[in-house]
Amino acid sequence: MNHGKRSPARRRRNTLPLHVIAVIVGVFMVIPVFYALLGGFKENSELSENPFGLPEAWITANYTDVLGSGSFWLQVWNSTFIAVITTVLTVALAALAGFVFARFAFRGRELFFTLFTAGLMFPFAVAILPIFVLLRTFGLLDNPLGVILTQAAFGLPLTIIILRGFFRSIPGEIEEAATIDGCTPFGFFWRILLPMARPAMATVSVLAIVGSWNNFMLPLVVFSDEASWTLPLGIQQFQGQYASDTARILAYLILAMVPALGFYAIAERHLVGGLTAGATKG
Repeated sequence: MNHGKRSPARRRRNTLPLHVIAVIVGVFMVIPVFYALLGGFKENSELSENPFGLPEAWITANYTDVLGSGSFWLQVWNSTFIAVITTVLTVALAALAGFVFARFAFRGRELFFTLFTAGLMFPFAVAILPIFVLLRTFGLLDNPLGVILTQAAFGLPLTIIILRGFFRSIPGEIEEAATIDGCTPFGFFWRILLPMARPAMATVSVLAIVGSWNNFMLPLVVFSDEASWTLPLGIQQFQGQYASDTARILAYLILAMVPALGFYAIAERHLVGGLTAGATKG
């Protein structure tokens, strides 16, 4: 009788508490979204009388009015533009830095890497005043670059950590074979390492895009012109404008969430795969 392997029934019993916790957490996360989704189809009076039930009459005007608003689509464009440029800049710089930290041995390497990782312990809220002064000095207020460069700077530490771990997991024999074939260090990075690192690149790209999409404080500090507002700022302005129309506010919230949720749902497999791959070594 083999006692070294646990039976499937025992494994299911051992993982049952984790499954129960995951279901409970999932329910608590889904309920607010479900409430907001249905609330956008209701009258305001029905939100208090029947908060979680189906609407008596499905009112689509709350959603169509938001979709027909030019300011909403301008904010979607602003958020998308800032998120994409931030992600490209963050991932490109972090990939180069992660490659150097992972594949090159030089004096002070671990010290420099520790300085980067220390950025994870630096709260963004503490730096908001120096950031504002710095951006004003360089004329980057009311400029998308003010948000893009700052977000990229704060996104680099985590991105470098993830990519360095993945790059270190690539066997050295592959690099030696590429070098023998005449491949330069940058050629190895560009032609071999980056294609192999697609799961990790997808992971950090998802984190950068979702983080930029949900950022509220930095655009609030940088942008005073309404034409430059992102969706989080638009939600705040919309909530103030329609403070008494809760159903319309809920519809706006749901529509603002859809792009980020859709992108995350598509890229979720790559996100999990990249995180586990990067954690194998390093």
